This record gives sequence, structure tokens and C-alpha cells, in this order.
Amino acid sequence: MSTAPPVPAPPDGRPAPAEQPAPRRSAWASLRPLVLRLHFYAGVLIAPFLLVAAVTGLLYAASYTAERIVYADELRVPVGDRELPVERQVAAAREAHPRGKVTAVRPSPEDGATTRVLLSGVPGVAEDRTLAVFVNPYTGEVRGAEEQYGSSGALPLRTWISGLHKDLHLGETGRLYSELAASWLWVIAGGGLVLWFGRRRARRRVRGTAGRRRLLSLHGTVGAWAAAGLFFLSATGLTWSAYAGESISDLRQALGQTTPTVSTSGAGTGAGEHAGHGGGSAGAGTAGGADGAGGVAGTGGGGGAAGAGDVGLDAALKAARAEGLSDPVEIVPPADPAAPSSAYVVKQIQRSWPEKQDSAAVDARTGQVVDVLRFDDYPVLAKLTRWGIDAHAGTLFGLANQIALAVLALALVLLVVWGYRMWWLRGRTGAFGRPLPRGAWQHVPAYVLVPLMAAVAVLGYFVPLLGIPLAAFLAVDVVLGEIAHRRGRRGYPPLPGR
Repeated sequence: MSTAPPVPAPPDGRPAPAEQPAPRRSAWASLRPLVLRLHFYAGVLIAPFLLVAAVTGLLYAASYTAERIVYADELRVPVGDRELPVERQVAAAREAHPRGKVTAVRPSPEDGATTRVLLSGVPGVAEDRTLAVFVNPYTGEVRGAEEQYGSSGALPLRTWISGLHKDLHLGETGRLYSELAASWLWVIAGGGLVLWFGRRRARRRVRGTAGRRRLLSLHGTVGAWAAAGLFFLSATGLTWSAYAGESISDLRQALGQTTPTVSTSGAGTGAGEHAGHGGGSAGAGTAGGADGAGGVAGTGGGGGAAGAGDVGLDAALKAARAEGLSDPVEIVPPADPAAPSSAYVVKQIQRSWPEKQDSAAVDARTGQVVDVLRFDDYPVLAKLTRWGIDAHAGTLFGLANQIALAVLALALVLLVVWGYRMWWLRGRTGAFGRPLPRGAWQHVPAYVLVPLMAAVAVLGYFVPLLGIPLAAFLAVDVVLGEIAHRRGRRGYPPLPGR
């Protein structure tokens, strides 16, 4: 065993200085190789999913404007002098489309906008969609009919793009792609942000650099600027995912933070207004459609026209207006108008800021308001979920929101492309560069590694499409490392990446 040479004594005869111990590495110096390796591997393997999510998300951000152009004839009409009663508009829609059941009516929300009469059970229309019949509120003319999906009122073009972004039109299996992308986006963005801040400021310059170093500077700078938005997209995307979304819903349920629903239980009993609110679903919603504002207790869909002892749509709307429910609103007829406890539910459906999400239940026999639910009374997590979903879907701040989403999507596309390009430039003779060395975790201090592993285990449990792939990465890495080690001992050349 070799030993270090002794330190020579000074020429003046003084005793030789004691040997100084090697300086201790800082926690960050030990952790950086691990973060770099995780960022590299996650970027290489998850980036294709992120690229698909970014491109389809960019299309969805543009779909609102495209929808207004493609369906302009159905959505807009010349402004008239006076609007017809809602029931006459519904009658016109039923005359043109007599099949199916009226499940909701969305009166014209502004001058020049059509009224939507929503029909379910129409032959040829999917069960999770309704047929929206567009009626001129001034003349009763039916302008057309299109399939509608979700509480955001998505028409076929936006519905198709929404499905592409959500599950690539592959059903529940396809949803795994978007959840995988959302589960890892914040990890990749966070790792890149940590690495960017860990570099010396002098190395962040873009001017005067070229090749891979310039790409590295661009990649890091754009990633740092986009990090907050990417964190937001990841978090809000997980709220409506299949597995992590269920965990979030369970957590909200346990904390009593589910989205409440207006109660119709007071109808027909003389209970009067504000009879109490029911518990609704967690309101996680669906990707793209931004649904899940909360159900309506005890409602379904009636025939639309007022029957014997039924005050009708116009009276129900008038009663809700008296409670301050301004446009845009949706009127849901009672499931069974003949039932003693039947009630109309009028709810605001504005998803732009400021949000209008108040709702009221109106007794179908007396026209009295039996319950009112204000958005101000929602639990904190229910409000945050609603705002997060609407911002993710591009409705919270209107066109500005959609432009911001488009910019984030473009930034993510560039980050992925630049990342692969840097990997290519790391190689030689036109080949991708070798992976970073293994074993980085062995140099991380225990007081950092142990809490980090515990946090990852907890996150992996609640976000399984983060935990399972991460465990698979580690297992494969360990196996490859062991194979490379044994080959090295037998005289074989090491595997790539050693």
C-alpha cells in the first residue's frame, strides 16, 4: 500500500507543519452530480411525452379563437330589439330537434350571442356529450346544432383538440401519457432551475459563445424564465389526472375541502331560502374541458317546457336574477317536474376573471329560492382548484391567458429540442453523448440523502407515475452498473456510460 511522502521540514530547523485534511465537500457540491444525472436521464426519457403535451397544448390554446371563427354562424347573430322568453326559445329548439331530453339551457349571455339548448339522449350523440341547439334569442330561429362537451361548452373542434391533449384519443390508456408528462415536468424544471442557479454568473452569458455552450446558456436561461409557469402546468395538470388526481381528491375529501353543491332538498317542503349545501365532487375536472365545478344535488333534466304546477324556466331565471346571479348562467330543469321536491338549478358559468360560480335552487312549484351557494363560500382548496383548472385551460384571463399558455408551450418545445441537441453535441463523430457517470448518490451526505429519499418515497406513493418510473430507472441503472463492473473485472471493455 502506497503512502504519501512526508512533508519536508523547513530549512530553518522549525518542526514540519502538520498535514492538513482534505477540505470537506459542501452539500451542494455532493448533490449537484446527482441532480445533473437525474435531470439528464429524465429529460432524455420523458422529453418525448413533454413534447407531445406541449404541441397539443399549444393547439388547445389556439382552439378558443379557432372555435369562434369556425362556428361564428351558430354563436353570433345580429342584435335585435328584444329577446324572446326563454321557454319560447326552447320550444323552437324542440320543434327543430324533438328527440332527446332538455338537460340545460344557456340563455344568451350578451347582445348578439345565441341561446344554447342542451339535449341529452339524442341518437348518434355520445353519452358524455350533449347536442347544443343554437337559437336566435330575438327571432327564435334555429341557427344550427353541434355536439358539446363539458361545462366549458366545447364544440367539436375544441373537443377533438382537447381529447388529443388529454389522451391522444386512446381512452384511459392514453391518459397515462399526459399524467406521466405532468408528473415529471416539475422534476425536470426544478432540477434545471437548481443547476442554473448553481452555475457561476459569468457562465450564464449567451453573447460571445458558440456551439454547445451557447445552447446550454439558452437552454438554462429560457428554462429559468419559464420554470414558474412549468411548475404551475405540472401541478394543475395533476389535479385531473387518473391516479395522482385521485390522491388529490382523497386529500381534499379528508380535509373537508371538496367543491360544495347547491341543495334542492328544501324544494316542496317550505324550508325557504338557504336550506343548506350538499357535498359535491372534488371538482378535479377533465383535461382541456376544464370541467368539475361541482355537481348539482337532486337534478337531472326535464322536458324544458313548464307543466302543470311548474313555474317554468323564465320564472326560475327571474328568481335567480333577484339573488344576483348575472350572466352567463345555465338553467338545469328538475329531473322529475312532477315530484314534490322538484327544483330548477340556476348556476353561473363564467370561468374568466372575476369568476362567476354562484348557484341557486328554485322550487319548481312555488318559484321560491330554496338555497343559494356563493363562490365566496367555497373552501380554499376548492377555489384554488377552480382557478388552477381554468388558468390551465386558458379561460381564467381570456386571450391573455391563452397567449401565456402558447408562450409556455413554445418554450417547452424549444427546451426539449435544445436538450436533445446538446446531448448530440456531447458525442463524437455524429453520435449522441455518453450518459453521466453512475454512483453520484454515494457522495451525497447522509443528512441530505436520507430526508431526500424519504420525500421521494412519499411523493412516489401519491404520484405513482413519478415513483414507478423513478424506481425503474434506479433498478436498471444498478443492474447496468453491476454488469459493467463484472465485465471490467473479467477484462471486457466497459459499457457505455461508465
